[in-house]
Amino acid sequence: MAEPYGGKHSPGAAKHPRDPSAIRRSRAGARVNFLFVAPVAMLLVAFQMEPLGMFVKLAAFGVMMLAAWLTREGLRAEDAFEARRVARRPAIPRKLFGSVLTGLGLALAGLDTATFGLLNPVLFFILGAVLHFIAFGPDPMKDKGTEGMNEYQTDRVARAVDEAERHLAAMKDAIRRAEVPALDRRVATFADTARSMFRVVEEDPSDLTSARRYLGVYLLGARDATVQFADLYARSKNEDARRDYETLLDDLETSFTQKTEKLLKNDKSMLDVEIEVLRERLQREGIRSDI
Repeated sequence: MAEPYGGKHSPGAAKHPRDPSAIRRSRAGARVNFLFVAPVAMLLVAFQMEPLGMFVKLAAFGVMMLAAWLTREGLRAEDAFEARRVARRPAIPRKLFGSVLTGLGLALAGLDTATFGLLNPVLFFILGAVLHFIAFGPDPMKDKGTEGMNEYQTDRVARAVDEAERHLAAMKDAIRRAEVPALDRRVATFADTARSMFRVVEEDPSDLTSARRYLGVYLLGARDATVQFADLYARSKNEDARRDYETLLDDLETSFTQKTEKLLKNDKSMLDVEIEVLRERLQREGIRSDI
């Protein structure tokens, strides 16, 4: 069955609009792809050289491919870091290692195996490492939004959110097997709704106890349902199953939205209590407060 085009002006497109603020352009784009393509030039010349020269060129190819992979993973880690209001810095500075390895790969590529002169390799190392660092920047080196928070609580939240993100990623991968673009967009919209709850919990780790069932049990169930539906629909194109699955997503999205709003209201109530307590203390001290 053909799937109609679903643009933003198409009928029904506004039923589950995605929040534009939730759509982020990944940093791992064409520049990173170029890092994987550029080292191929060394393969073209490696097998035309003597054994030692071939070994050096192949080593340079391997080092630069590793640098490209580390750079891509570093950019993905930075995307995840920037997407969160409260986040720990990446444990491994992948982009920094990528800069060093890029310089090392170029140094090996510029090494003359006849003379083993060091001037060109050193210049290539400095040039490659510096240009890579300028192009891709440093890794996040400091935690974000954790000032004044209990480290144990923030670690618990980080682990819970990481697990929830894995469930969302599994849903995204599974629904592709159904080969229905509208469902891809529908799952992405639900993921945006779920991430709104993640951000609330990250800002106030005390909300984790109340939200853990949503981040764990409900998303795990949604993942399993998505996998089963995608496999069934890929085989049979069962429209009843599709309607049931879309209804499930609607119910989940409504539940997540309501819970997120409740968490925000609870946070506001706690703030009101803190303000009232502070006002009473100031009044007892004989200080007039306009808080």
